Amino acid sequence: MPIATPAQYRAMLDAAQKGGYAYPAVNVTSITTINGALRAFAEAKSDGIIQVSTGGGKFASGSAVGDEAFGAIVLAEATHLLAEKYNVLVALHTDHCQPGKVDSFLRPLLAASKKRQAEGKGPLFQSHMLDASELALDANLALSKALLKECAELDIILEVEAGVVGGEEDGHDTSGVSAEKLYTTPDDMLAVYEALQPLGRFLFAATFGNVHGAYKPGAVKLKPTILRDGQKVVTDKYGPSAEMDLVFHGGSGSDLADIRETLDYGVVKMNIDTDTQYAFTRPIVTHICQNIEGVLKIDGEVGDKKTYDPRGYLKKAEIGLANRLKVACDDLRSSGRTICGKV
Repeated sequence: MPIATPAQYRAMLDAAQKGGYAYPAVNVTSITTINGALRAFAEAKSDGIIQVSTGGGKFASGSAVGDEAFGAIVLAEATHLLAEKYNVLVALHTDHCQPGKVDSFLRPLLAASKKRQAEGKGPLFQSHMLDASELALDANLALSKALLKECAELDIILEVEAGVVGGEEDGHDTSGVSAEKLYTTPDDMLAVYEALQPLGRFLFAATFGNVHGAYKPGAVKLKPTILRDGQKVVTDKYGPSAEMDLVFHGGSGSDLADIRETLDYGVVKMNIDTDTQYAFTRPIVTHICQNIEGVLKIDGEVGDKKTYDPRGYLKKAEIGLANRLKVACDDLRSSGRTICGKV
């Protein structure tokens, strides 16, 4: 099945909102990680979201090039082709883009979508994320409004963030942010809705103590009720149809009870990266440790080509990522709920 059309992507989000489930959004950096993600969604019979960060795009462009937007285009075009072999719907999304990278990352990708549409194709990405949480809310919303207008013209959804996700991801470090910034207020949620709803569909990453990275159980204190309270302020004023499509950032390592609770409050997308990175890397490490004498040419020996051929351990890594992502589909209740063929 080709990548979801804009209409199919909206239908995906509507189905999740109505059905009380969410889609895993997995970051990819290579053909192998794309294949692992597609395999997982297909085996789980779940639709899903594949996303590219600025750092992932930079890596994919090659160490000699280091072009974030170019690498993101390469990964997206590859996903468009590879997804045709699978029987689920997959949407393409870009992860955290800070204000300083809008012109070098987001706008070139919007231009790439505009070019594709001129050729009779769908947009390259179905949604993009602007992370302007480093700005004061008024400035954040001003930039969000401008970009949402640009996205809406291309039938693309914009994800925004108010409040700050803690931790570090792709060099964007918010580990020193004050504690109150980790929690979006009901007033913030109402302000986001009122500013953006008239302009087009958007996703909203409201923060409730979530943090990027890996932590021991109990280290991260999530308050999912913040999402409930913020949604209530909006729906009390504008009616039940105003419930927003929320995004859970920093989903890796979260307690299942917290994950499931957020589904009751309108979360339709959960980002997962740290856990899938580990699930990808662990089989490679095991392969190397178990085949060290074949992988290394020790004491003048020739080694064993079968063990140092990258395809051998990367296939294991692909399966490792896929298996972890299938757990995420189960956790988010998206397994077995593909709407492929129904829209």
